[in-house]
Parts: sequence; structure tokens; C-alpha cells
Amino acid sequence: MTVTEPLDPRTAGRRYVTACVLYWFPVGLAVSPLILLFTERGMSLATVAAFFVAHSVTAAVLELPTGGLSDVLGRRAVLAAAGLLNLAAFVLQGLGTAAWVLALGMALMGAGRALSSGPAEAWYVDTVQAHSGPDAELRTGLARGGTAVSAALAAGTLLGGALPWLLAQGGSAAGLSRATSGLVLPLSAPPLLGAVVVTGFVLYVLSALPEPPRPPSTLSSVLHGIPATIAEGVRLGGRDPLIRRVLLSAAAAGGALAALELLTPGRAASFTGAPESGAMLFAVLACAGFLCSGLGNHLAPLTARLAGSGERAVLAGLGAAASGLFLLGATAVAAGPLALGLAVLGYGLVYLGLGAAGPSQNDLLHRRVPSAGRATALSVQSLALQLAGALTGLLVGVLPSGPLPWLTGGAMLLAGALLWIRRGAPEVAKPTHLGAEGIERV
Repeated sequence: MTVTEPLDPRTAGRRYVTACVLYWFPVGLAVSPLILLFTERGMSLATVAAFFVAHSVTAAVLELPTGGLSDVLGRRAVLAAAGLLNLAAFVLQGLGTAAWVLALGMALMGAGRALSSGPAEAWYVDTVQAHSGPDAELRTGLARGGTAVSAALAAGTLLGGALPWLLAQGGSAAGLSRATSGLVLPLSAPPLLGAVVVTGFVLYVLSALPEPPRPPSTLSSVLHGIPATIAEGVRLGGRDPLIRRVLLSAAAAGGALAALELLTPGRAASFTGAPESGAMLFAVLACAGFLCSGLGNHLAPLTARLAGSGERAVLAGLGAAASGLFLLGATAVAAGPLALGLAVLGYGLVYLGLGAAGPSQNDLLHRRVPSAGRATALSVQSLALQLAGALTGLLVGVLPSGPLPWLTGGAMLLAGALLWIRRGAPEVAKPTHLGAEGIERV
């Protein structure tokens, strides 16, 4: 497809938001029923944990290579590949009965997650800057994309939890199981519905996200270009102080989120007094967290205007998120309605603050890297978040219960916020250009 003129920013923004919704809504569908589906298939909790390890390890190992692939082959092709991997993953999760099939489904979803981390956002920034120049306003569009992701996850989580219950209440469960010889359960419905939606995502990406033609790529050129782009992406943080702060802030957020996600289910059960009601409270909290994150994304441009710069907006957002975790730590050994209310407030503050900081951080990042390395830079950012999250999860797991694990996550976020007190490089700066021959400061 030959494109003579890039899309205008408004149209590009609408298509970017639509792509975000179509990708993340199916992911949200699988959040609530997945573990229960695996256990219904006869898997032990240890086996289920191994499935999630397969997902995390695959995503981490492929994070940088797939970012480089997007910068070499193009955003649209890599996004479509991510959708196809998720399609296969949802089908295997919904219909699989053997452990190796379910593990393969989780690994494929991890590969899809790695492929998807960056290309859509990079496509949007490339398109807007091609139309309006390198100084084009990006924060609003990035904020709307973040809001769309959060809203899609929230809606998907609610529907994914309600759909199996509705099927069971309607008496369809027994007929469904008989008709498919037990292959399709009510809990299978959300991932199978996700497979349908993600098919629409692939078709939308291929038809609605145009990009300029890239030089013809052979297998040799792709294999040669990816390592060079990866190496340059890793060097970005060491060379540019502002990018280094973005990456360290992502690591702080990853550590805080790992603590929050590991500790909240048990905290919810302790408040309600039973694991079943605790699981219900956690589902509601997860949905509320996604909505708070979306609200924070929506408020990010206003936060930057009120704060006076994107850097101060990041400081304010991370500071608010840290205060939320400190509030959770302060109420860790308390009981009663007041403690519950303060804990819920703290939980919402974490997601609200991180949502408000994210678009400003990425706006700063995109003004420092060129199109040739944009998806790789986003992959490095995602990798920093994931690695810090994994290490923090191990640490939180060995800390004694009580305030300390929560305060550890809060301290990490506070450290990330303090990075932005020092005034760094200007927000609009000439980017570092990445090329096959090496690095060239322009």
C-alpha cells in the first residue's frame, strides 16, 4: 500500500486508540477466569504457577529482539504477528486439556506481549511527527491511548468474570459440555471470545495503520539489523541522562506493581474473612485500579500544564503513587471499615499516580529517540519494568508479613520520583540517531 501523505494527528489518534482497545480487551477477558479454568482442567497450583513463569520468561527473553524487529520490519507487520500469537494462545487456553498445551498457550501469549510492547505507540508517534514535524504535541494522544488500554482491561475483566457465571446460571453449562465432550467449559468462553476479538484486531491493524514503505528486507538484513538496534537501545540509558531517568522510573514502577499485585489478594481475603469473598473483592479492586489508571492517563496533559513541565508531572505522579503504597503499609495491620477505606484509597492512588506519570515519561522519551529506534527504546523501558518487578517479587516473598513489603514498594516509587527533582535536559531536544554504522549525535 502506497501512502502519499501521512494521516493527520486526529485520525492517527483515533486509530491508535482503537488498536489499543482491540488488543487489550481480549487480554482483560482472560484475567478473571484463567486460573480457575486451569484448575478446572485438573492442574495443580504449582503447575499453574509454572504456566505463568513460562509467560513471563518468554516475554522477558523476547522483549528486546522483538522491539528491534519492529524497528527493522515495520510496526504494522509486528503488531499483526502479535495478534496472531495471541489468537493461537487464546484458542489453546480455551480448548487445551493437557499441561503442555496450556503451557504453550501461555508462552505464545508471552511472545505476543513482547511483540506488542511498542509498535502501536511507535506507529502513532511516527505518523504524527511525519505530519506535523518533530515538535508535534504527543502527550494528549499518548494519554488517550493509555486511557483506552485501562478502560479495555477494566471492561474485559468484568465481562470475563461475568460470562462464565451467566452461562452457568442459564443452564447452558451442561449442554455446552455434552455438545463438546467436555472440551468447552463455561470458563472457556472468555478466552474463546478473546480469540474472536483479536482476529478483528489483526484485520484492523493490516487495514487501518498505514506506514511508509521500508527498504526491502531479506532474512540476512533483518538478522543483521536487529542486534545492532538492540545494542543501541541498551546504550541509550547509559548515554542520555533523561532516558536513564525514564528507565529507572519504569523499574521503580515495576517493583511497586509487583509488590501490589502479590500482596493485594491476601490482603483482600484478610479483610473479608474468606478466600472466596476475598477473590471477589480483588476482582473489583483490579477493575477499579484499571479505571484509576485510565483516569490518571486522561489527566496527564492537565497535570503537565499545572505542574509546568512534563518532568514535574512525572514527579507529581510518582509521588502520589508512592503515597498510596505508604498508605497501604500504614494500614497493613489495621482492621475495620476505616482501615479498609484507607487501603482502597491507597490502592487507587497507586494506579492514578502511575497513570498520570506515564504519558509525560513517554513524551519525554519520544523526543529523545528517533523513529529508527523508537520501538526498541519502548522495549528497553518495558524490560526494565519487568525485570525490576521479578526481582521485587522475590524480595517481597521472603519479607515478613505486615507493613514492610508495602513500604518496600513505596520506597522504590519514592526513589523513582526523587530522580525528577533535578532539572534535566530540555523536553524538546535533538534526538540521538541510530544507524547501522553506529551512533551519531545530531
